[in-house]
Amino acid sequence: MSATSTARPPLAPQDGAPRKRPKPARMPTADVLRVGGSGLRSRPMRVFLSALGIAIGIAAMVGVVGISTSSTEDLNRRLAALGTNLLTVTPGTSFTGEGAHLPAESVRMIGNIPEVESVSAIGRTDAKVYRNDHVPVQETGGLVVAAARTDLPASVGAEVVAGGWLNAANSRYPAVVLGAKAAEQLGVDRVGSDSTVWLGGQWFTVVGLLAPNELVPDLDSTALVGWPVAEELLDFDGYPSSIYTRAEEASVNDVQSVLGATTNPELPSEVEVSRPSDALAAKEATDDALSGLLLGLGGVALLVGGVGVANTMVISVLERRSEIGLRRALGATRGQIRTQFLAEALLLSALGGLGGVVLGICVTTGYAAYQGWPTVVPVWAMAGGVGATLVIGSLAGFYPALRAARLPPTEALATT
Repeated sequence: MSATSTARPPLAPQDGAPRKRPKPARMPTADVLRVGGSGLRSRPMRVFLSALGIAIGIAAMVGVVGISTSSTEDLNRRLAALGTNLLTVTPGTSFTGEGAHLPAESVRMIGNIPEVESVSAIGRTDAKVYRNDHVPVQETGGLVVAAARTDLPASVGAEVVAGGWLNAANSRYPAVVLGAKAAEQLGVDRVGSDSTVWLGGQWFTVVGLLAPNELVPDLDSTALVGWPVAEELLDFDGYPSSIYTRAEEASVNDVQSVLGATTNPELPSEVEVSRPSDALAAKEATDDALSGLLLGLGGVALLVGGVGVANTMVISVLERRSEIGLRRALGATRGQIRTQFLAEALLLSALGGLGGVVLGICVTTGYAAYQGWPTVVPVWAMAGGVGATLVIGSLAGFYPALRAARLPPTEALATT
């Protein structure tokens, strides 16, 4: 017998054996982005308007955070320059409700505290200051005349922009230094023997002009004269009305806690101690409510943008039923259709988010430059803006993508 070679047919599966279904091809990420991008390019104006809604919401949120952060940074820089270790001691009220006064030796006693770096004081007088002796007495303009110690600038950070400060020589004579607002209101812009004001019923020579003082703004509306001349010519009682104390940075709270008892050991309850830098910080903190309101408006704008994205994607599904049916007929799975439309929604939202972040940075930069602030936009705000848009895109694109994936091929092609 001769052996012959024959080809064997493939073995047929036995009855009842499960048949393995072929796995659908998976779309690479590059193909997902390409297919999703092609859907957006076919409707540029609609895509632009939908992305603009997202961009406005993100720009509002990034702008509010950026402007608030820039303002805080500017405040921190100003406080660092001015010093946060200044404490102000003022008289309170007595047990009977009458105005109290600080002891005349209180400045010396505060200076004995080891942690105190410098201390100085002013004392308000009843005198008034006018541009000349022809101004009616009642037109004071709210200006104050106060006696000042010669070491006051070092304690309060006062800056002389013209002339000089009071010294041991001229503080005994009719010489005056004007705060910024006082000089402006009196119309004084120069110093010297030819620049005088009518103060306390006699002429005082202007020897210095001060720059605006942000930490102690009351000095801006004050005419400051020497302590000795105030006692001699202005009936000054010699009691300080405000004592300015600079303490070591690490010991500010400790010094603040003992200032009342040190200033007036007999009646410490009649002494008030404040920290001007806290008041300045509190003033800036009033912007928090407005920032919260603007963040809320940004959130509403972002929600409106998300609705726009959802609307765009729903309309896209309705307009492209034939395309969906054709792709399903050619073998595309429901998951691939779902991924395609979800990718379109994410790309649309990402475009709006990136545009909103850039717009928010531009708004922050422009406003900060206008205010003279440093521009600070936190990284978390930018990342959060983009992340928020992706979440919005996912939520807005989920239903349209699910609807597109559920379209039967025959029904979709029948609408062609």
